Amino acid sequence: MSDVIAALVHASEKAAKIARACRLEESLFGLLIEEKKEGEKNKKFVTDFKTLADVLVQEVIKHDVGKQFPGIENNIFGEESNEFMNGLGEKINVKVCETEQETAKLLSKVLDGNMEAAEVLARSAHQNIVIPDLDTGRIDIPQDRLGVWVDPIDSTFQYIKGISDSKPNNNIYSHGLQCVTILIGVYDLHSGTPIMGVLNQPFAVQDPETQRWSGQYYWGISYGTTNVCSLRPHSKNRDVSSESNSVPAPHHLKKGSATDLEEERFSAVLSTGETVCVQTLLKGACGDNIHYASGAGYKSLCVVLGFVDVYVFSEDTTFKWDCCSPHAILKSLGGGMADLKECLRRRQDGNLEDCSELVYNAPVQDAKGADRWANKGGLVAYRSHKHLDAVLNLLSGISV
Repeated sequence: MSDVIAALVHASEKAAKIARACRLEESLFGLLIEEKKEGEKNKKFVTDFKTLADVLVQEVIKHDVGKQFPGIENNIFGEESNEFMNGLGEKINVKVCETEQETAKLLSKVLDGNMEAAEVLARSAHQNIVIPDLDTGRIDIPQDRLGVWVDPIDSTFQYIKGISDSKPNNNIYSHGLQCVTILIGVYDLHSGTPIMGVLNQPFAVQDPETQRWSGQYYWGISYGTTNVCSLRPHSKNRDVSSESNSVPAPHHLKKGSATDLEEERFSAVLSTGETVCVQTLLKGACGDNIHYASGAGYKSLCVVLGFVDVYVFSEDTTFKWDCCSPHAILKSLGGGMADLKECLRRRQDGNLEDCSELVYNAPVQDAKGADRWANKGGLVAYRSHKHLDAVLNLLSGISV
């Protein structure tokens, strides 16, 4: 079943090309944006949008993975509905057709008859992508146990704004196209635990001369005693293979003497919408090593790459499709993604050893729409259990 991760990487690369193609023509891009309906919206935003790129990327992933692994497409779930409305008010169900010509004809209806643009997108949806051997080794996972969460374009707001000249602070971008990610996570339908993850950053590097973007992808598998990924392991005893398309994760370096205070210090990335109380406590613990960034997927990527030790979010406005992919990669590196409120509750009950990891197979009871799949307890993404413990110790005295 290791072929599944190769199929997901392949689909993510095709998706990244579609995302870049949709951004190339600014005059066209306005046609590709639609406000989400009630029930689809993230309550964090007054106005929430989806783009044709979101919808087409999600459908390409469903189509390509389902074609290679028949039946699995029935267990591929995503953030977006495939319904899109064009300028004439016509509702169109976007899908990948059998032929490039049929897909172009369908997309032209969304694009108000712009066949030239439709052909560009259809070509991207049907193109053959060549990826190098991932060298995962043989991994046997029953296909009927696999569910897939897809966030076709995470940080849609940054994607729509299209800022290309943002500058990083200690490798971390607070905003801009660099914060856009494509997330494909595989989980066990029975236990809900994450198994595989592909995280694609379609706008990783921009050529200063041509202004064209190139992307970067990362993947990880954690199943039973098998842990392989495209990055260096956090712990030396992990079985992790290297992959030529991925860059090594840098180690986080702490400054100063090895005092108890320095040992307790860690670095974190937060949302600007984080509560004042949590921000204040984390600033006190992290000092200058606290950062803010857009996009749940990108903030998780900052932890995956070792730019920060943890990503903390106490609100309930992230979802299963935001977290499944990076969670699997973090697991393969010896880390994870915990339910913040449940971990704090257990600590208050005197259980200092057990932490509650996010699971991906159970909807929130009595919730409706997108909220059925919200991470109601918030989250902590971490590469090291000692940093998870540090966060939980710090926040244990507050109600989040």
